[in-house]
Amino acid sequence: MASRSVDTSETIPPHVFKIHVVAAVIERNGRYLACRRPPHKRHGGLWEFPGGKLEEGESFFDAAHRELREELAVDVTAVFPPLFSVPDSGSAFVIDFVPTQIVGDPICLEHSELGWVTPRELVQLDLAPSDRQFADFLLSRLEERPADQPSLCEDPK
Repeated sequence: MASRSVDTSETIPPHVFKIHVVAAVIERNGRYLACRRPPHKRHGGLWEFPGGKLEEGESFFDAAHRELREELAVDVTAVFPPLFSVPDSGSAFVIDFVPTQIVGDPICLEHSELGWVTPRELVQLDLAPSDRQFADFLLSRLEERPADQPSLCEDPK
């Protein structure tokens, strides 16, 4: 499946350094992991895909591994290229939504709540703005794909 990137040149002035944020798209049995942000953080109380900022020199895998261990007490086993990238309105962040495979059962260490939701349930959640854009993209891609095509988050081999 082709990934989608949004041109950030018009939304973030060129002199502003762009900070990449990994958003882990974790799918199990047709359900996606969504987490509610803590109330005291930006977009507090809204739902999101878990993850966080890439540190200097870090790969998507390294950042996802570090962030998901800190936030959810799980280990990352694989990270695939971004399905979707979008600038976070009002910030220098560019959110990269990456299919991610994990081992372990997530627990809330930083989020106030988590849930495994279908794509249709996902779009009904009160999502952070960038996550809303990705959820709409995800649902449209899933509706377009043939029934025998594997999950968008599986290893394409």
